[in-house]
Amino acid sequence: MANLAKLEFAALDLSGDNYLSWVLDAKIHLQANGLGQTIVDENDASPEEKAMIFLRRHIHEALKSEYVVVDKPLVLWKALGERYDHQRMVTLPRARYKWTHLRFQDFKSVSEYNSAMHRITSLMRLCGENITEEDMLEKTLSTFHASNVLIQQQYRHSSFKKYSELYLASC
Repeated sequence: MANLAKLEFAALDLSGDNYLSWVLDAKIHLQANGLGQTIVDENDASPEEKAMIFLRRHIHEALKSEYVVVDKPLVLWKALGERYDHQRMVTLPRARYKWTHLRFQDFKSVSEYNSAMHRITSLMRLCGENITEEDMLEKTLSTFHASNVLIQQQYRHSSFKKYSELYLASC
């Protein structure tokens, strides 16, 4: 129980802005602690008390007050999902917009571009969008500045299969 007292990740904010990452973090931590079955339908879990302590510890104080009578992890999980799952509908269009306007030529360094690329693709994947290695490669190569066409062609002829290979070659 001492381990349950520590915050392993950020608590769910009252606004729900961090709901998508919170859900992912909570699932990972519950599964790692053998409590993953407590937040799925038709579970036969007995460690519900530990899971409730864990979940309640990782939500905003106002949410704790609002859901004070909820004593089952699955019920709390579903209630929070109903309340905040719309974040996917808000986040995905924003991430798609950023993806559409992501251009290699707009960054001062490869590292800055790489960071932006991973931030955007992570958001899109979190929302269920399938971004492949090929998509990332094509996005990068197709957004080189016009003065770098020769480098772009050399990278295309290198036949990279993974975005990380292109990133390492360009560093």
